[in-house]
Amino acid sequence: MSSSSTAQSSTRSSSSPSSSSSSSSSSAAQSKERPSAAMDDRIVLEKHIAFIKSLDKKTESFEHYVTEHLRMSGVYWGLMAMYLIGGLDSMPREEIIAWVLSCQHKNGGFSGNNKHDPHVLYTLSAVQILSIFDAVDRIDAAKVAEYVASLQQDDGSFVGDKYGEKDTRFSYCALNCLSLLGKLDAIDVKKAAAFVLKCQNFDGGFGVVPDAETHSGQIFCCVGALAIADALDGVDADTLGWWLAERQLPCGGLNGRPEKREDTCYSWWVLSSLAMLKRVSWIDRVKLGDFIMKCQDVDDGGIADRPGNIADIFHTYFGFAGLSLLGYKGFQPIDPVYALPVHVVKRLGLSQRYWMS
Repeated sequence: MSSSSTAQSSTRSSSSPSSSSSSSSSSAAQSKERPSAAMDDRIVLEKHIAFIKSLDKKTESFEHYVTEHLRMSGVYWGLMAMYLIGGLDSMPREEIIAWVLSCQHKNGGFSGNNKHDPHVLYTLSAVQILSIFDAVDRIDAAKVAEYVASLQQDDGSFVGDKYGEKDTRFSYCALNCLSLLGKLDAIDVKKAAAFVLKCQNFDGGFGVVPDAETHSGQIFCCVGALAIADALDGVDADTLGWWLAERQLPCGGLNGRPEKREDTCYSWWVLSSLAMLKRVSWIDRVKLGDFIMKCQDVDDGGIADRPGNIADIFHTYFGFAGLSLLGYKGFQPIDPVYALPVHVVKRLGLSQRYWMS
């Protein structure tokens, strides 16, 4: 995937470079994580790799243009998808890093692409990409932290950018980003956690703001934010775990809220939340895995939101992430809080910031 490649995501998913050599230390770290067990034989591995790498050749497609603004997240999704299936070493490290750096603004924040405004969503994606490549030292971490800290409001919440939208997604992005940079002291963590807990509903779940509807994606953001803030003891884990378990439908797939259809991306949003709460066993893991497998495009590669639909990189990544959390053979381990390779989180000393053992 090149920096100019299309994110190829579903438009509803917004929140939510030719080969060059990697540094030897980074390549060694990546290679250590390659799966030793054979990939599950239902996975069309080579077609998935070809699908992801083909995205830089689709610059005239409709999807390329409508996802231009979120390309930073698209590149992150593609890199993580390749990591999960053991293909990260083949990605053009230096070219991707150079493009990420070109999207940083004077105020320290990153935009989703060149000539776009900075936003905390894309600032997190940029820091995640640099963390994957062990290249955080290429940026001024204090400047990035200053930008993120400037987005915290008096009530502890965060806005996404200068335009002022408030959302618990942004609380997660801010806490994740600063934690990866070792700069959590730049914000009021207790107030950030207190605001997130104000968004907890009677059903145990969380919404965008206080009194907003519970949604699986927001639950991931809020539980992840609280994990990073060391405030998970404020979560009603049993009530929330039950609500999350009820998201599984007869087909095995998971939905985001009651009365909605199944969608592969919730294999991550729901499952990672259950993992943080040590309640993955509360769903039928075999049926979920079978559902994800059925969402593959066995002809052209990639994973769709549900069987028979068109594959995209967003659902490909989160489908792989779900299979990883389910322990499927050949998939690299992913951290349920930081949504990064486990070895990267361990390198940063952050591996114990959640309940999952």
